[in-house]
Amino acid sequence: MRAGKKPTEPKPTGTNWQRVKNETAADAAVAHAPTADADPYDPNDPAAVAAFWASANIKRGPGRPPSTLTRPTLNMRSDADVLAAFKATGPGWQTRINALLRDAVTRGAVKG
Repeated sequence: MRAGKKPTEPKPTGTNWQRVKNETAADAAVAHAPTADADPYDPNDPAAVAAFWASANIKRGPGRPPSTLTRPTLNMRSDADVLAAFKATGPGWQTRINALLRDAVTRGAVKG
């Protein structure tokens, strides 16, 4: 395990996975009690499922707006205590590192 990484434990989902595994192993049909206009299709009928999804209108949210400036990805090594100090400042720590580097370039501390 890499240094600094904490082992992760799975978060409880509320799903009864043993039941899911049992029903999958049994290849049980999905319970379906059709009512008037309540269910769009019978999930056990492959033709009905295919017809439903063929006519489905899937809408996605707007997502993240496109950036006007694309930044290259940077992989660099730093001392663990320096990185920990930046991370301790909370969200936006990478932006703050970028601002400090930009300031150093602007002041002439870094010459190319």
